[in-house]
Amino acid sequence: MTQRNAEVLIAGAGPVGCTAALALARAGVSVIMVEGCGTLPLELRASTFHPPTLDLLEELDLTRRLIPLGLVTRDYQYRDRSTGEAAVFDLGLLANDTGHPYRLQCEQYKLTQVVCEMLKDYPHARVLFGRQVIGARQDGGGVRMLCFTGEQEELYTGRYLIGADGANSAVRKSLTMRYEGFTYPEKFLVLSTPFDFAAHMDNLSNVNYVADPQEWCVLLRTADLWRVLLPTVPGEPDEKFLAPEYAQERLNAVVPRDEPYEVAHSTLYWVHQRVAETYRVGSIAIAGDAAHINNPLGGMGMNGGIQDAIVLAEKLIAILQESAGDDLLDVYDRQRRAIATEFIQKQTIQNKERMESLDPDAQRKRQAEFMRIAANPRRARAFLLRTSMIEAWRDSVALGQA
Repeated sequence: MTQRNAEVLIAGAGPVGCTAALALARAGVSVIMVEGCGTLPLELRASTFHPPTLDLLEELDLTRRLIPLGLVTRDYQYRDRSTGEAAVFDLGLLANDTGHPYRLQCEQYKLTQVVCEMLKDYPHARVLFGRQVIGARQDGGGVRMLCFTGEQEELYTGRYLIGADGANSAVRKSLTMRYEGFTYPEKFLVLSTPFDFAAHMDNLSNVNYVADPQEWCVLLRTADLWRVLLPTVPGEPDEKFLAPEYAQERLNAVVPRDEPYEVAHSTLYWVHQRVAETYRVGSIAIAGDAAHINNPLGGMGMNGGIQDAIVLAEKLIAILQESAGDDLLDVYDRQRRAIATEFIQKQTIQNKERMESLDPDAQRKRQAEFMRIAANPRRARAFLLRTSMIEAWRDSVALGQA
């Protein structure tokens, strides 16, 4: 059996694992990161980078590399689908709170591609593909991670292990911890198309939360495509929602056309609100979707995961440099789990509730309130501090210092 060793092992080469690997490698920590897929996944998943995440990634020399690959978005809106009224929130109001008063719309796979290229400059950092994590164990001598290549098993050993291997994390399951929360009855459908909705809808932003008692949607623009997120009817077969004719029907409900839409990609997925009961067991810690998962409205999942990775890497660097003890991982658990439960879960649940009201009168009142907030710079800034996750990051820092 092949055996490899590093100070820190990382399961999963998504944005969370990659961010942790880069932060550790830059500090001189030896790292092995394994990924189950044969190459970096190119899935069109998360694509919003919030201001505090861009601030943190700048410290890793990443933000300047990502900006040319994405779309700088300086405002976003809550829109009433029936009237076209839009409450536009100007992220420039955060200019004194962040070095990046905007969202960057950039697919997460572009981050992982950039990081893996950067890691080639660090001989003590290795990225290995086609290694499916089977499980993890630990004892007084450190941690062990077992992987399967499709042909043989491989054993990896180290001092610490980061489980960044997604919502179905084999690392988390090997620790037999509960993943507490619930799953929504409906699935979400994402349709990606090169069709330019902004050319056919007045005053559209790059990010639009469109409320409608009949069917809400999110219209989100990236550098190359528009992505349309829609709810589906619970209990209906997946085949119905993934059928080409269904995509045409739903997109035509947004903007009617005489010719068919080009659909570059479609994804149907369950939506969860869950948080692991702990983020740390001994020398094994989890981060990102392995530790918490939420609905995508507001773009907080990947951002929260990247922030997990940076906090966790800082703790591990301090421990490995012998400036702190292992109990520093308890601080990571306390500060990041609190942010997931007290902020991200509550905020994303509230975001979904705002979108899906079936009462037209309630929807009109909600839209009117958004319009009032957006028109008042003081109230708008307070709103943006929450929705941009600046407030949550500040709370996280404070918890780490307590």
